[in-house]
This record gives sequence, structure tokens and C-alpha cells, in this order.
Amino acid sequence: MFGIIRPCRHRMSEGLATSWMAHLCGLCLALRDDHGQLARIATNYDGLIISALVEAQVPGAAASAKWRRTAGPCPLRGMRTAPVATGEGARLAAAVSLVLASAKMRDHIDDRDGAMGRRPVAAAARTVARRWDRAGARTGGGLGFDTAVLVDAVDRQSGIEALTRTGTPLLTVTEPTETATAAAFGYTAVLAGRPGNRAPLEEAGRLFGRLAHLLDAVEDQTADAASGAWNPLTATGTGRDEARRLCDDAVRGVRLALKDAEFTDGQLVHVLLAHELRRSVDRAFGGSCAHSHPDALEGQGLGVGLETLDLPQLSGNPYGPGQSPYAPGGPGFPPNGFPPPEPPRRRGLIAGCALWSGLCCTCQLCCRDHYEDPWSGRRREGWCSNCDCDCCDSCDCCDGCDCCDCGCDCGC
Repeated sequence: MFGIIRPCRHRMSEGLATSWMAHLCGLCLALRDDHGQLARIATNYDGLIISALVEAQVPGAAASAKWRRTAGPCPLRGMRTAPVATGEGARLAAAVSLVLASAKMRDHIDDRDGAMGRRPVAAAARTVARRWDRAGARTGGGLGFDTAVLVDAVDRQSGIEALTRTGTPLLTVTEPTETATAAAFGYTAVLAGRPGNRAPLEEAGRLFGRLAHLLDAVEDQTADAASGAWNPLTATGTGRDEARRLCDDAVRGVRLALKDAEFTDGQLVHVLLAHELRRSVDRAFGGSCAHSHPDALEGQGLGVGLETLDLPQLSGNPYGPGQSPYAPGGPGFPPNGFPPPEPPRRRGLIAGCALWSGLCCTCQLCCRDHYEDPWSGRRREGWCSNCDCDCCDSCDCCDGCDCCDCGCDCGC
């Protein structure tokens, strides 16, 4: 589970984006503080869901000093300070991430992927994996969470894969992952003091683990076939249509499970596990957002033919074809016209190079949404600002969503 949920910052409100980053940075810093700098490479998008689930069940957690602190400047945040998640939720997320990262590392070693095919590299990686297993167990034990269930699931996975043949049920292969994620999700209710939430969150975690395993298999199937690596879809003879059906059922199951849980502030959890899971499935299978298709809109009572819309832009435009009331000469145009744009500030070669070096060293060239060009002063997009916007811009609701009320505008 290393990144099936990759929310686009343009689909989230400023408050939700800040909260999401708080959990991501909180996970990274919890790994650093408890396990050293190297452990920070285990930071992953899906692991922060554990932290978000704990906080969503605790009254006033987002505003409490126990659950939030201000972190110092970080290059990956453009050398800006930021509020980050802290406390038991972040530490549980760190413990789970470490154990699962060690499992992923051992899997690469067994498959001899890339540099792991070299004995010295593989030996060093095994040492790191064992160290992370012990560190995750130590942190989990301090929180009352036994990471042995995660380790056992990882150990059983290789045995199940060895026995898998064509016709083996696909869910038999995904069971260890489901068990591990169910345990992690369910324990968030214990940390938050909401024992009644444990059963529904375990169900949500089980289905999330199924999705993580299946989507990883779907995305890697072509590459695995080319390299000869083991893939659950190929090994069981399962077609993509059946895999898609299982994924769609899992997404619906997660939404129903969330509906049965009680949250103090479940808005971020809702966005991640109800909205973004659906987009992850669409992305893996090469689909597009259902709301961009007229047939889908009609099925929801939202389909309206363009010919039925009586808009000036489409017919009978009194301002002329293709014109707007806000164009020059129209009634919406300011009397004195628009003020001319301020010319961009230009710098000389030396000053521009100095500023460019500063932007580069602080990662603002790649990690910020935008920055000013060092020489021309024009607004530029960050190199890594191309997010997962494979859905239509107007898609801010989920198809058939009947899950918990989070205050978003999807009508759930």
C-alpha cells in the first residue's frame, strides 16, 4: 500500500489540502524522530490514512496541541513551516508503514528487481528490512498494537503465491493484505477511544487492502509479463473485467463501512476513502470519470441536453455570435476599461542565477504549485505540479455515494 490514493490538490479545499499535508508530514517526521533519517523513505500516501482515521474520531483533535504542532522549514515544503500531525495516530501510521515497507523490500529482494538482483545490495536491504521490522514492532508495542499480525500476513503471502494456480480464487491471494490492513484500520478506533468503530473500520481496512493488492496487480501486469515476474491476475487466470468488478464492489463496501462508523470530523477520511478510491480504480483501469459522460448524468437525473438550455451563449445572444456581455462595449465592461497588467519584473543575469539557485536548493522549482521565473518574473508552474487530474474539473461528487455525511458538496 504505497500510493494508490493520490489526491489532486485542485480537487481539495485549502483546509483539506492543509490537513492532508499535515498527516503526510506528520508521518514523515514520526518516522524520523522514532527511527532515524533513513526510515523517512518509508513515508507513503496510503500510510497517512491511519493517522487521519485516528484524528477523525477524536473530538477537537485538529485544534489540539496534543495532535498538532508546527514543524520547522522543510525543503519539500519550499522551506516553509507548517502544522503537522503528531501523537499516537502518526506513530501508529509510522509503525505500520515501516513493517509494510520492509515487506515490500523483501518482496523486491525475492524477485531480484533492479539493483536487488545484486548480492551486496540485497544483503544490505535485508539488514534494513529486519531493522525496520524490529522498529515497527517496538513502536507498535508502545501503542498496544501487535505488529505480529502484519508480519504473519507478509510471511503467509509468499506461501500462498507459491501454491497459486490457474483457477485459484483471486481473493485467496489478497487475503493476507486484507488481514493486515484490517488490523491497522481497526486499531485506530482503539487509540481514539471509539471501540464501537472497530468492526466497521476493520471491514473498511479489509476492503482497502483488497483494493491495494488488486490495483497494484492491474498496474503492474504488463511490466510483470515482460519481465517474467509473478502477478496475481496472470497466475490465477483472472481477467481484467473480473478484477474491475471486485474493485468496484470493494469501493462500495468501504463507503458502507464508513457509514457505520462515527466520526467527529470525517471530512478528510471521506474524501480519501470515498472519492479518491474511486478515482484510483478509474486510473488503474484506464477509465475516466463517470460524471463526464452524458449517459451517466442522465442516469442520475442530471442529464440535460444542450438544446434544452436557453442561454445567450448558445442561442439568441443579444451581444452577437461568440460575444459576451463582459466584452469591450458590453454592459458588463467597466466604464474605464480594465487596468493594464503590471509588466513582469525583470532581473539581470547574475541576480537571476542567484535567485534560481535559491529556488533550486529549496526545492521550490519542483515542489511548489507555482513560482516566479527568476529572470522574467512570470508565473511558472512547479515541475511536479502536474497532479492526478484525470477527472473532469466539474466532478466534485461521487457516483452513487451514500456514505457518511462529511460536509462536502457531493450530496452524500
